[in-house]
Amino acid sequence: MQPKYALFAFQGEMMCFAHVLLHAIDMNEKGYDVKIIIEGSATKLISDLADPKKPFAAIYSKVKSLGLIDCICKACATKMGTLHEAETQQLKIHGDMSGHPSMTQYISNGYQIISF
Repeated sequence: MQPKYALFAFQGEMMCFAHVLLHAIDMNEKGYDVKIIIEGSATKLISDLADPKKPFAAIYSKVKSLGLIDCICKACATKMGTLHEAETQQLKIHGDMSGHPSMTQYISNGYQIISF
């Protein structure tokens, strides 16, 4: 069975989030089933990352094209003012646990959780 990991990105610091993206690409290339869930203050980064002139935009674009971003948190994107941007980027928006994506949905589907 293929190893499965859900990477929950909470930190709104770009260097930390860039590592989430890099790890997801690496894991995917090595055959892991990996999903990124954008939570917390990390939701504010999606606007900058969509700008091709900004650092890490190419990596973000690659992650999106590989389909590795599973969703963004509805409550956090709303709080950070990026809900509209998430919709524009056609990111799935989840909020099944009081407005946030539930870790238990991933755990029940066999994913191990890693949070950043």
